[in-house]
Amino acid sequence: ASRRGRRGRRVITERDAEDIAPMADGDVEAVAALARAIWQAHYPGIISTAQIEYMLAQRYDPAVIRAELTQAGLWWFVLRRDGGIVAYMALQKEGDAALKIDKLYVRPDLQRLGCGGRLIAQAEALARREGCGELELAVNRGNANAIAAYRKHGFTVREAVVKDIGGGFVMDDYVMVKKV
Repeated sequence: ASRRGRRGRRVITERDAEDIAPMADGDVEAVAALARAIWQAHYPGIISTAQIEYMLAQRYDPAVIRAELTQAGLWWFVLRRDGGIVAYMALQKEGDAALKIDKLYVRPDLQRLGCGGRLIAQAEALARREGCGELELAVNRGNANAIAAYRKHGFTVREAVVKDIGGGFVMDDYVMVKKV
């Protein structure tokens, strides 16, 4: 059954959500649409609309996602609730030591209810299976809510980085890590 968190909000439990599963080809369009909705709701004020559109095209075009689904050392997962995809995550092996959380997004109305934590636990389990000693991720330095969520789950800031992503845009991120 569901339970209440510290602030009285309902927390998503395994009984509420269907199992986390590897993304299938048939999920690609739904994830691309969910990504667009999440990014357009969350990133204005953090990055420009032009950069949002540029990054969505770079990372979430269905052809890009389908190509990633076939790559060794790269995993996509979806979390469903009531039959629909409400969260997703992409992981990539970074050498022998780290598993990178490349993408982890939850539908805005379900944030802070446990979905992200369940996906992080999935990433930790995969890291252990792959022999990786840590999880790593990059998060925009202006994304205070995500930084706080990752800290809550045991991540710490390793370094700040600025990366040119083309199109006249940069990612101004913290690299955060967590031992597993």
